[in-house]
Amino acid sequence: QVQLVQSGGGVVQAGDSLRLSCAASGSTFGSYSLGWFRQAPGKDREFVATIALSTGTTRYRDSVKGRFTISRDNAEKMLYLQMKSLKPEDTAVYYCAARRGAYSFIPGMYDFWGQGTQVTVSQ
Repeated sequence: QVQLVQSGGGVVQAGDSLRLSCAASGSTFGSYSLGWFRQAPGKDREFVATIALSTGTTRYRDSVKGRFTISRDNAEKMLYLQMKSLKPEDTAVYYCAARRGAYSFIPGMYDFWGQGTQVTVSQ
C-alpha cells in the first residue's frame, strides 16, 4: 500500500514556474513507478509525466516536454513535478499516482492516487 499526499499548486501567471510535490508513505516506495496526471474541467484525466522504478527513466506528454520535469527521491519517498513556462492550457487539477511495475501512460493502470491539487495559469 502507498498513500500519496500532494502539496504545491496555486494561481500563477503565464510564463511563471511552479513545483508540485507528492509525499508517499509505505515501505516499498522504490518498487513503484510514479506519474503525474491532470484533469481540466469537462475533460478526461490525462497523462503528464512518468518516471520508472529504479532506472529513473522519464516520459512526458508532448505539450509539456522541455517545460516540465518529473523527479523522485526514493530515500525521502518524494515525487516532484517542476513546471516552467506555464501556459493557460496547463490549468487543471494535477494528481500524482503510483503503480507497481512498469510505468504507464494510462490513468486506469495506476493503483494509488494523491488527493489532487489545483494549478491555475492566467494570461
